[in-house]
Amino acid sequence: NDSLGGGGLEGGTIQMPRTKRTAVGGAGGKRKPPAPKRYKITPIPAANAEKKHRRYRPGTKALKDIRRLQRSTELLIRKLPFARVVREICQRHFEKGAHTFRWQAAALQALQEAAEDYLVHLFEDTNLCAIHGKRVTIMIRDVRLARRLRGPMR
Repeated sequence: NDSLGGGGLEGGTIQMPRTKRTAVGGAGGKRKPPAPKRYKITPIPAANAEKKHRRYRPGTKALKDIRRLQRSTELLIRKLPFARVVREICQRHFEKGAHTFRWQAAALQALQEAAEDYLVHLFEDTNLCAIHGKRVTIMIRDVRLARRLRGPMR
């Protein structure tokens, strides 16, 4: 016998090594019908059982929110707080006069849409400045650069 216990001469016969073989043809005959499918029985959750919270990878929810906001057309700033800020600025700017200014709802809405449009485009340019600086996080210097590149009152 071989000391390694492998092939060689055993009892006067030569043992051939095993090789991988693939079947060439079918065995023929009738095919068996497929076995009936077994359905997995799932227990009914209790009424007070807490639903498992879905954990998203970092950034997934942010991208989902961005896509949702890009599809929508509604205003992003709440109307009442914006109106308060507008009235406060108007009152501070014209405080020398004794009268208070009244705003039409359509005028406040037009002003809010213009303000939001300005901010959205400013942040688009700011994001491009951050990407140009090989960053994904916007910084105050990106906002300043975007405003400088836009020029006055744009």
